[in-house]
Amino acid sequence: MTATTVFVSGATGFIAQHVVKSLLGKGYKVVGSVRSASKGDHLKGLLNSNDFSYEIVEDVEKVGAFDKALEAHPEVSVFLHTASPFHFKTSNPEKDLLNPAINGTKNALNAIQAHGKNVKRVVITSSYAAIATSTKEIDNTHTFTEKSWNEVTWEQATKDPVAGYRGSKTFAEKAAWEFLELQKPDFELAVVNPSFVFGPQAFDSEVKDSLNTSSEIINAILKNGPDADVPASKGGFVDVRDVAAAHIVAFEKKEAVNQRLILNAGRFAGQDILDILNESFPELKGKIPVGKPGIGPSITSTLAKVDNSKTIEILGFDLIGLKKTVVDSVKQILDSKK
Repeated sequence: MTATTVFVSGATGFIAQHVVKSLLGKGYKVVGSVRSASKGDHLKGLLNSNDFSYEIVEDVEKVGAFDKALEAHPEVSVFLHTASPFHFKTSNPEKDLLNPAINGTKNALNAIQAHGKNVKRVVITSSYAAIATSTKEIDNTHTFTEKSWNEVTWEQATKDPVAGYRGSKTFAEKAAWEFLELQKPDFELAVVNPSFVFGPQAFDSEVKDSLNTSSEIINAILKNGPDADVPASKGGFVDVRDVAAAHIVAFEKKEAVNQRLILNAGRFAGQDILDILNESFPELKGKIPVGKPGIGPSITSTLAKVDNSKTIEILGFDLIGLKKTVVDSVKQILDSKK
């Protein structure tokens, strides 16, 4: 029996590295798309596996971006689309966030339909941002489920980077479901919608001074000193290792077909993270803020509820809690500095 070959777009990303590592661990062959040969060689060196190869896709937004990569790999039967911008460093959300996310998704699906004749399952990495409308997120009488959609308009999404990111995830995911409806392709679709993704990097050597947007929420606390403000961040969280596992469930399990999987292990406030760090790392005492210990739950009690019981049933495993995801992230960061 030949191993199933899985294509992972954006293979060098924070989530994607965990996904690729998990796939190889489960005996899959993996083809990753990367932006350059140097990035591909770097990842291949980290993975140290003959079952990983890469194709260069310099710009996911270009029409036909994935055509050559899929033409070169007719053996691919699963496609995981994780490539999408997640940052707030832009003064032009339409150009830097909305268009790349939407066009990248359309290009991937068009390439699969034209050149991925053996692709039977597609999984798209969307976001909780495509589920939750910002005004409802701060209404504690509201409950979000897998059926909820962010009601952001295009006009709102072009106003600022945060709205732009939320819009990019919403409109890109909608484009995928629309493609399914109109094109009636031969493949089945599932979508993964994680909230803030915490947890360690897939490889210790990938710990840099500045980390990906979600991880930097925790990392910034370690750099800002004891007199810094308590981080204002609050929202839902999930561990990156659970996100990777969910991508695999999303194509392995029949129950995941046509589903949106909300990956949310609970709520956090900046104070909760401080409490865990001050309790778990004596060496950080006096180096990070203390804030007002214990008030985290009163901060998060103002947020909407998230009912992802349907997702948890499909996944078949419990999600990692806040303490473990924070401790594992920070332990790795501190060890890398030694």
